[in-house]
Amino acid sequence: MKNGFVRVAAAVPEIRVADCAFNISRISALIQNAEAEKVQIVCFPELSVTGYTCGDLFFQQKLIADAEEALKQLQLITFSTTAVVIVGLPLRIQNQLFNTAVVLQSGKILGIVPKTHLPNNNEFYEKRWFSPSSATKVESITIADQQVPFGTNLLFSDTQFSFAIELCEDLWVPIPPSSQHAMHGAEIIFNLSASNELIGKNNYLRQLVEQQSARCNAGYVYASAGFGESTTDVVYAGNGLIAENGKMIASSERFTFEEQLIVSEIDIERLHAERIRNTNFCNDKSAQDYRIIKIEDAHYKDFKLKRTFEKHPFVPSLSNREKSCEEIFSIQVGGLAKRWKHTNSETLVLGISGGLDSTLALLVCVKTADKLGYDRKRITGITMPGFGTTDRTYTNAVNLMQSLGINAMEISIKDACIQHFKDIDHNPELHNITYENTQARERTQILMDMANKQNGMVIGTGDLSEQALGWATYNGDHMSMYGVNSGIPKTLVRFLVDWAAQSLDSVSSEILKDVLKTPVSPELLPAGKDGVILQKTEDVIGPYELHDFFLYYFIRFGFSPEKILFLAINAFEDIYPTDVIEKWLKMFIRRFFSQQFKRSCMPDGPKVGSINLSPRGDWRMPSDAVAFKI
Repeated sequence: MKNGFVRVAAAVPEIRVADCAFNISRISALIQNAEAEKVQIVCFPELSVTGYTCGDLFFQQKLIADAEEALKQLQLITFSTTAVVIVGLPLRIQNQLFNTAVVLQSGKILGIVPKTHLPNNNEFYEKRWFSPSSATKVESITIADQQVPFGTNLLFSDTQFSFAIELCEDLWVPIPPSSQHAMHGAEIIFNLSASNELIGKNNYLRQLVEQQSARCNAGYVYASAGFGESTTDVVYAGNGLIAENGKMIASSERFTFEEQLIVSEIDIERLHAERIRNTNFCNDKSAQDYRIIKIEDAHYKDFKLKRTFEKHPFVPSLSNREKSCEEIFSIQVGGLAKRWKHTNSETLVLGISGGLDSTLALLVCVKTADKLGYDRKRITGITMPGFGTTDRTYTNAVNLMQSLGINAMEISIKDACIQHFKDIDHNPELHNITYENTQARERTQILMDMANKQNGMVIGTGDLSEQALGWATYNGDHMSMYGVNSGIPKTLVRFLVDWAAQSLDSVSSEILKDVLKTPVSPELLPAGKDGVILQKTEDVIGPYELHDFFLYYFIRFGFSPEKILFLAINAFEDIYPTDVIEKWLKMFIRRFFSQQFKRSCMPDGPKVGSINLSPRGDWRMPSDAVAFKI
């Protein structure tokens, strides 16, 4: 494996029905292609050596003998390759015929897996020719002068991962064999198939593959018969599918006359991370014992990943934007509505800076008031200009509060901060952390005291990305009575505000569009000439899109810094040089560990996605843990 990835392929060769010599030549050609692509395991369709649609020719001794001879030829061919090869052929054992998958590597037949569930419907009559796996107790057979393990309980394994096999119909039954395979340690399932095409069937098949890979926390590689199979009554489109834990990561072109090799990588470390968190994922002691078949490690160190990774893993796809944004807002609104009614607060109080986070928090407050049937005047938004406040953010804050119809207030913090500087003997010309945090804490004091005055509740505006980095003043903007954005990372904040801008009135929409264009800044240092924002957060701590990427893979899967760096380079190589990505990853790791003390006492807030840093549930970490090295 390279960085936890195993390269796999679903192969769809051209075949000729009952022409084993031709079929094995095409299979061999695709094996060579797979070898050139540094594929570690390549899977071919069901009965690919003979063709699936041979019908009563399966009763012909000539065909069965040809198939076995073709297997011997394939065995010789694999002497010069390192990839594990999985092919399908009919196999006679004593007086029964089985539909099997044969696993080969480096000139050896490693194991043979018979099909468990045989279809017997209007389209397929397999029970006419084949016996199910349950029809024999044989555990090994002699073939090609080898004693070979035979059965459905075979687990093929190297030192780092394992795979198992099921065939076509096995996937479509209520409890597929792959469910047991996964429970016994198989991280990848290979399915040799010959499924015909019908209207709507392909969508169902893709869902089935995705769902089974999700249910098993596994990779799933599906190779189905294509061009060359008989079309007497049905048509085969040549489906090659590769899924990982519920997501399709590669697929073939259907109805093509060309042979195809669909190649991608399965992230074994990611699957391990999923399984280790799933306490119900354990071996079924009542099931049959599995036999471990050793495969050789294929040590490819220099292949470049074929699969890609989303730069913004927290952000929903544009095709699902409307539904996703509505659901996220509903979660935020639902959490705040419960807290508002429970506390019997007269008002919600929050600071409005003209930045992204406070804008999203205000939108959530407004939607909550509307949902509960409350007057929007029960929301008090306070803009608190300080030494670094620019005309742009101030104007946006004031105009947004006015356009949304809430109770708007303005309280300058300058005089209070100047007095505080005198009290603690701080030189106001020294623009250090004391200078900045004094302003943040003064704003929080105003919000808290105004909430007391109005029998209100202070709504926090800080987001998930800021919690991860500790980018908040302790007992300043770090503190509130309910943090509606606590489960929303910065990249998703931007996505939600952009969506809201398209659904509000024209005046509010224009304000939001300008907020989106404004650089992210705490505005705690004086602005430059002409009111230009000089203190830009991402210049200091790095791009939030990188930090959100790091956060996702660090928390969701527990990946090492080295693995995260590898993925980030793969995702962002067109934007950031490797040394820049590594620089900000080191910053993320350092700050994530050193700032845990702020998360240990963070306010309540609604969990939105799979990642949350609440110390009460999702993330329990000692504040004095030593940061990982990279």
